[in-house]
Amino acid sequence: MLQRLILFALAAAVLSGQNEDRPVIQKTPAGPAPASSGKEMYRAYCAACHGADGKGDGPASAALKFHSLDLTGLAKRNAGKFPELRVYGAIRGDIRVTAHGSRDMPAWGTVFREMDGAGAAAVQLRIRNLTKYLESLQVK
Repeated sequence: MLQRLILFALAAAVLSGQNEDRPVIQKTPAGPAPASSGKEMYRAYCAACHGADGKGDGPASAALKFHSLDLTGLAKRNAGKFPELRVYGAIRGDIRVTAHGSRDMPAWGTVFREMDGAGAAAVQLRIRNLTKYLESLQVK
């Protein structure tokens, strides 16, 4: 059941109007990454689109309607302060960036809730640790 509920970021990038020039993305189930490691969660759930180093150049990025965001510059684009609450909300699925058009990024909060029947505390831990890891990627 977990394999059906948790889809890798690639699966969220499948677009209904695929362009012939754009690669087709295959749905690939992802196993759960430990909630205690933001880095491991990033690798499992984010790196396919945002790249291993967070620069937006992941292997699935080319198949998206809009280029994946360079996550290393979030603080720089926010007057030098990491926008922790906004990032937390984006991961959780509370914030939709309308300038991006359709939502290619999955609402990970929903996915995390489905993991092994995870309770609210486990979901918050996952999102908090992932947010803190993204903060560690910021360029100075």
